[in-house]
Amino acid sequence: MGAALSLGVTRFAYGLLLPSMRADLGWSYTLAGAMNTVNALGYLLGALATPGLLRRFGPTRLLLGGALLASLFMGLSGFFSAAAPLMAQRLLAGVASAFVFITGGLLAARLAAQAPARAGFLLGLYYGGTGFGIVLSALLVPVVLEAAQAVSHPWAWAWWALSLACVVATGLLVWPARVLDDRAGVGAAFAPANRLRFDWRDFSFALAGYALFGVGYIGYMTFVIALLREQGAGVGEVTQFYALLGAAVVLSSRVWARLLDRFHGGQALSILSALLGLATLLPALTAAWPLVLVSGVLFGGVFLSIVASTTALVRHNLPQSGWAAGISAFTVAFAAGQIIGPVVVGWIADGPGGLGRGLGISALALWVGALLAWRQRPLAASAAGLT
Repeated sequence: MGAALSLGVTRFAYGLLLPSMRADLGWSYTLAGAMNTVNALGYLLGALATPGLLRRFGPTRLLLGGALLASLFMGLSGFFSAAAPLMAQRLLAGVASAFVFITGGLLAARLAAQAPARAGFLLGLYYGGTGFGIVLSALLVPVVLEAAQAVSHPWAWAWWALSLACVVATGLLVWPARVLDDRAGVGAAFAPANRLRFDWRDFSFALAGYALFGVGYIGYMTFVIALLREQGAGVGEVTQFYALLGAAVVLSSRVWARLLDRFHGGQALSILSALLGLATLLPALTAAWPLVLVSGVLFGGVFLSIVASTTALVRHNLPQSGWAAGISAFTVAFAAGQIIGPVVVGWIADGPGGLGRGLGISALALWVGALLAWRQRPLAASAAGLT
């Protein structure tokens, strides 16, 4: 539920709303992309603040507080039509979603440490939970937009429906978050690092590759629905595409678990980024519906496993006392890439070549990131038995 709320709904549902908001409010693609750019900026600010807030409030309070704030800011987005206040809401929702996503990831890493034989599956299960939010958004947003066509700003009703969904998800978070927080030793993952602390230089290739993943994937998730609508896809087809993408995210925890357990360097990040580049390019090359569906399923089956691969990389190479700093560092790199991606792809889409060219640039960023990640090697600490 944490991943479903913080990414599946708070960030990715916007792609379903973008065509309606752009048509109603007269936005360019650059402005439409800027909405997700400021959301990513908020996520970066939240990621930078999370370690200190964890030490002050603990994981459960920060997780649940962030979830409530994300629900609030999603709902407030339905009350504005001017660009500036909408951007402010997207910024604040990004801050809150970072609190939820990072804290949930740390709790998942702790749970994985208690069951090492299933560690890759447990990490993939947490990040794959984003798919539940994507499927929910795919089933909810088109129906609400269709039902609200007779009123002004029908997209506002979709924001309110998504906010209510976030409130429900927050309620479902309460019990498991408290159980995980009460487990013996859970605080170790949030303790200050010992002398084997996280060093950015040790993970430079993986961090660079992950930043380019942020650039590439967010362009697809922001604009692929707009591209499908331009190609003539109807409401039913959009729902089918996005629901299949979300279902693939959920199932990905099983598909890539062994890959995450096997490689202790950047190989998993590299392989998955290369596959994601292929998925991103397909709808830019063809409007053939079977291939478009292949793109969605492949994309959904890979992209959150890339996030899980960086958590696995940190877990394989650092002691628990370094996990919080390591996961936060990768989150910062991820967020930095996301800040760049939507506005750049939107700016390209406003020029010759349209959204197809923009997604082509996204695919190129993913492939360059894959090459960089392949150069990441396991640390000596991993060989010493710290996994």
